[in-house]
Amino acid sequence: MSGYWTDKHVLVTGGAGFLGSSVLAGLKSRQPAKVTAPTSDEVDLRDRAQTQEMFKAHSPDLVIHLAAKVGGIGANRESPSDLYIDNLLMGTFVLDSALQAGTHKTVMLGTICSYPKFTPVPFQETSLWQGYPEETNAPYGIAKLAQLTQMQANRDQHGQSAIYLMPTNLYGPGDKFNTAVSHVIPALIKKCVEAQEAGAGHIDVWGTGSATREFLYVDDAAEGVLLAAEHYDGREPVNLGTDEEMPIRSLVEIITELVGFTGEVRWDSSKPDGQPRRRVDPGVAKAEFGFEARVDFREGLQRTIDWYRANRELAESRVN
Repeated sequence: MSGYWTDKHVLVTGGAGFLGSSVLAGLKSRQPAKVTAPTSDEVDLRDRAQTQEMFKAHSPDLVIHLAAKVGGIGANRESPSDLYIDNLLMGTFVLDSALQAGTHKTVMLGTICSYPKFTPVPFQETSLWQGYPEETNAPYGIAKLAQLTQMQANRDQHGQSAIYLMPTNLYGPGDKFNTAVSHVIPALIKKCVEAQEAGAGHIDVWGTGSATREFLYVDDAAEGVLLAAEHYDGREPVNLGTDEEMPIRSLVEIITELVGFTGEVRWDSSKPDGQPRRRVDPGVAKAEFGFEARVDFREGLQRTIDWYRANRELAESRVN
C-alpha cells in the first residue's frame, strides 16, 4: 500500500451519499490517519460561513467534494433552479474555503452532463467547451462547469492544488430508488421488480429507447477518485468511464431478463430521451493515474437488483 495516505486527514463531503459511501469504504482500506465526513445536517455547504467553519474546525490535508444535489430527467425538469444554485454554491464555497484554509489538495467531482448536447463520441475532455449541454441537464451541468473555471483560476492565480473528475452515469448497490430523484437504472429496476411482483402485463418507459448511455459501477468510480487523489495533480478535467455504451432499449432488455419480468415494454415517445449519446474516452485517466473500470456490467446490475430487493425501504427512502 502506498505511503501517500499515511498521516493524511481526509475530509469528504457527501460521505453519506451513494458515491460517498463507496469512497469512505475505499479510504478505510487505505488507512489514512483520520477521515471526517460531516453530514448535510451538520454543515450546510450552501452557506459560506458554515463551510469556512468546517475547514477551520478540521484543518484537512485533502478534501474530496462529493456533495451534490442530483436527479434524473424528471427532477431536472421540475427543479432546474434548485439544481443550479445548490450545486453552484456548494462547489464555490468548498473551493474557496479550501483555498483560504491552505488545504493541500482538493478533489472536485464534475459531471458528463456538462458536455455539449451533440458531442463527438467518445467524449474527450477537449470537447467540454464546444457547445451547450442537453437542455434538461444544462442547469446542473453548467453549475459544475463553473467549479472547473474557478478551480483553474485559483490554480493560475494562487497555486491551489485541485483536480476535477467527470464520472459517467453511476449505478450499483446503495443507489437512490426514490422516484423523485432516481436515475435510469434504479428507476427501471424498481419499475420491473414491482411489475414482476404484481404480475403486470406491461411497463411504461420514457422516451424511444434510442438514446445511449455509459454506466460505471460505483465502487469502480470510488477507486478512480482515490487513485486520482493520490496520483494526479493536473489542471485539466479527466473522465472516469468504461468506454462502453448501450441503447436504453438494450438496457431495459437486460434488466427485465435479470428481474424476471416477461411482460410488454411500452415506450412513451412523448417523454424526452435526454442527451442522444454518451460514452467517454477514459484514456487520460488510465494514462495519468492507472484507472480502469473492472466490474462487468451484467454482474454489477445483478448486484444492484439483489441489493434493492433486500433493502427496499432504505433504497426508496433515499433522496440524497
